[in-house]
Amino acid sequence: MNFTNEKAIFVQIADRLCDEILMGKYADDERIPSVREYSVLLEVNTNTAVKSYDLLASNGIIYNKRGLGYFVTKGAKERILDERKSEFMKQKLPELFRNMEMLGIDISDVERAWNERE
Repeated sequence: MNFTNEKAIFVQIADRLCDEILMGKYADDERIPSVREYSVLLEVNTNTAVKSYDLLASNGIIYNKRGLGYFVTKGAKERILDERKSEFMKQKLPELFRNMEMLGIDISDVERAWNERE
């Protein structure tokens, strides 16, 4: 995984796990890799992965079954979608609109580009 300076590494790891849930890699009540397995996979310190898992658990995305590991909380995919849609609408869309206005791009240009994408 290539990390950026935009967000803390543990947040980027949490985002990746959320992406994997959204893509259907992990379903409701399905076990996810252990902290150790995930830290080895991503080549990060185990403590960094622990912070990611703690963040996801505190947000109700995953839960811990003592002795068995971490599992995806029922409804986590919908919770992630709702949060990301809200973030997009409140943070990214206004910036996009500002850039469109500055560059003289109107909604028909965007619609055309949307329809031409592969």
